[in-house]
Amino acid sequence: MKTIALLPAGSVSDEAAKHLFAGEDHMEWKHHRLIADVFQSTVNGISDYSVIPIENTIEGSVSLHMDWLVHEVDLPMQAEWVYPSIQNLIGRRSELLNGTGELDLTRIKKVISHPVAMAQCLQFLRTRMPGVETEHVSSTAEAVRIVRDHPGEGIAAIGTRIAASNNGLDLLATEVTDHDNNYTRFMLVGNEPYTARQSDRVKTSILVTLPEDFPGALHQVLSAFAWRRINLSRIESRPTKKKLGNYYFYIEIEMSLDSVLLPAALQEIEAIGCQIRVLGCYPSFTYEQLL
Repeated sequence: MKTIALLPAGSVSDEAAKHLFAGEDHMEWKHHRLIADVFQSTVNGISDYSVIPIENTIEGSVSLHMDWLVHEVDLPMQAEWVYPSIQNLIGRRSELLNGTGELDLTRIKKVISHPVAMAQCLQFLRTRMPGVETEHVSSTAEAVRIVRDHPGEGIAAIGTRIAASNNGLDLLATEVTDHDNNYTRFMLVGNEPYTARQSDRVKTSILVTLPEDFPGALHQVLSAFAWRRINLSRIESRPTKKKLGNYYFYIEIEMSLDSVLLPAALQEIEAIGCQIRVLGCYPSFTYEQLL
């Protein structure tokens, strides 16, 4: 049996995890309210893997989760996959009907959700509920539960259809994200390699810290990949949290560590004094691959 730690039932993380592991038997799901508890579950050996959302089409990187992967835990990346983030406005329809029996969203005093989900729906909120108070909570599923537990207070949530159904609430408006192509990228982290599915696309993620006294070091790092025609799908700078103005570079490489070219490129980068930490070499799945 595989045990998976993830955010609460009914969250996008919950839907995405069950999409990756669809058809597999003997799965145990350990839901946690906070992302810190998701990580610590696997660190402490309570679960085999953690499911971590790391990037969204609209909002980009989920910085808090990336910082946990880099600074707080040492859990290798074992797989990544993409899942559509379809958000809905959720509440009690009966509380929002006007005198003619029509739904009046302006009666909503506050909308709550995870900050990333909220940011995906800003245009909807501005146009349909201008000036409404917003509040961030730990997950979309948590937001829906709060609405369930506080009837008559004019609170609505942004979350998934499953969360609304699980909590006996109504869909006040469906698919309220600002863009149709709203996808979230998830990472499976843990100490055991993921072997349930195979992909013809394998990626490697690394952290590179440049030497402080080497002008042009970043150019040489990129050159080590460029002349070998190694494709980089992502490069992002993040503070090391050790010194102001000191950064590491998170780099995603479209190549396996088992190749001939990539290890040679990493050796060349280390030769100029850079520090490299390999976060993982893993299969990458599109949404369509897992259908």
